[in-house]
Formats: sequence, structure tokens, C-alpha cells
Amino acid sequence: MNSRVLPKIISAGLLFAAAVLVCTVAPSSPAQTSGGAEAQGPQLDYEFFKAKVEPIFLKKRSDEHARCYVCHQMMRHGGGPLSLEMLPSGASFWTEEQSRRNFETVSKLVVPGKPELSLFLRMPMAPEAGGLADTHQGGRQFASENDPDWKNMKAWVLGQKAGGS
Repeated sequence: MNSRVLPKIISAGLLFAAAVLVCTVAPSSPAQTSGGAEAQGPQLDYEFFKAKVEPIFLKKRSDEHARCYVCHQMMRHGGGPLSLEMLPSGASFWTEEQSRRNFETVSKLVVPGKPELSLFLRMPMAPEAGGLADTHQGGRQFASENDPDWKNMKAWVLGQKAGGS
């Protein structure tokens, strides 16, 4: 039993350490950086997030997986790093204000321009593809970087803007 638990404890500790490192090293807002826009790297685009990334949280990806929202909604995951706003009663998508709060929440799990350092991309990715899904209670949502939804998430992290630039 101990031989099965210890690796999970070590993985959880490493994951926590990585999250702390990302949160302390990566600036959470442009005001915390120095230099011009070029020195800051790409900026995360809200409109691209709302159109291409946020819908992924509501999408039924496969029979083996629940929608991201099912586990990551505020009521079930409140206080967790990816706690999404509760959908309004009877609604199929978030209000503008809620989408902006989701953007702020998810942005904290991203190092703009650096997909390899962004927990938002690595947590649901299969380990054999470079991810950390074995520590993600939602499992392996993405088997590889070839998944169209993962590509949209990566494009956002790389600074893709709504409209394609």
C-alpha cells in the first residue's frame, strides 16, 4: 500500500511546487512587468478565450470524460485553481461578466507565450505527450497536442487574437 501512495504524494508535492513557481515567477498582470510590450511577450486575448477556449469547458469530449465544467464549477471546485463561474439557471453559457471572471481565473494558470510552463495546458494532457494528467483528477482529457481543442487552448496561450492575428 505505501509503495502505491508514496508516488502520488511525491507527484502532488511536485505539482504544488510547480504551481507556486509559476505563480511567483510569472507576472499576473502587465503592471507587474517592466519594459515595453515586446519585453512582456504575448498578451492573452479575452475575445479569443471567450470564442474558442471557454466553450471547451462545456463540451462533452468523450463517453469516458465528463465536461470540464462538471468538476470545475465554482460550487464543486470552489477555491481550487480552476474554479469556473456557475452557469445562470437555465443558461447554456456564461454572462459577459462571468466570462471575464473565468478569463481572469484561467489566465492565472498560464504563462503567456510558454505552453510548456502553463499548467492550464499540461494538467489535462497525457503524460506520454508531456502532460501531468496522472495528477489531474479529471484524467487524460487530451492524448496528444493534435487535439483541435488543445490546439485552440495553446493558440490562446501563445497570444492568438480573435480574428486570427
